[in-house]
Amino acid sequence: MSDHSNMQPAPIMTIAGSDCSAGAGLQADLKTFQHFGLHGLTAVTCIVSETANIVRRVDPVDPSMMEDQIRLMLDAFPLTVVKTGMLGSAEHVRRVATIFRDHPNILLVVDPVMIASTGASLLEPDAVQTYKTDLLPLAHLITPNLPEASALLGENISTLSEMEAAAMALSTSFGCATLLKGGHLDLTECTDLLWENEKMHRFNSPRLNVKASHGTGCTLAAAVASGLALGNPLPESVKMAKNYLNHSLATSYTFTSPNGEAIHALNQGTIKV
Repeated sequence: MSDHSNMQPAPIMTIAGSDCSAGAGLQADLKTFQHFGLHGLTAVTCIVSETANIVRRVDPVDPSMMEDQIRLMLDAFPLTVVKTGMLGSAEHVRRVATIFRDHPNILLVVDPVMIASTGASLLEPDAVQTYKTDLLPLAHLITPNLPEASALLGENISTLSEMEAAAMALSTSFGCATLLKGGHLDLTECTDLLWENEKMHRFNSPRLNVKASHGTGCTLAAAVASGLALGNPLPESVKMAKNYLNHSLATSYTFTSPNGEAIHALNQGTIKV
């Protein structure tokens, strides 16, 4: 991994929703960027009232306001990597794609956020097609989980062999690398697959018996984007990101709310790996 000590931090931007509990969304991304010594920038797409246990309200930011944030950051900072998270609507997806069509040298890491860990929908139904036609073909890397990959491909994915075929199919369809996350498979290990340049990379990790799963997808994609911003190759960036996420999960903690409810949290941004 590149040595980023005693250097001016590289800028990196996340285009994502704001999570008031700071476990997911742009807050998780910023903590991850900070951990890797980067200067994080944000463009807010929506405001989400949520904890790890519930999504209570989602208010979209006006698409023109989101667009202005992105364009201002592109004009003000020498960005080489941008990560997208929750976009919410077809119009938000379309505007992001329109902007980055004019910036082909920026590496886009697209996390196609569709469903929260609680099961709440985070994407309007018509936005899936806009992702497929407008944004995903511009990506350097996409990072779907299995339900998201199933929605993009229109087929069920329930085995490792089906995961392999899905990763290759997604990359072929959209002309980008695919990191397909296998955490939803009921296996003793978590297996993520990276298909890049006609080569499959497998990343296995123990399944940790922790409840703090809120924000894991955001954190992993932000960590991969961080590795790319530091100048690392994609497979090395994914390995670094997996290590970071596993440590974040293993050292997660729990708050007790005033009414006695357990609120679980990843330990993002405060560990050294």
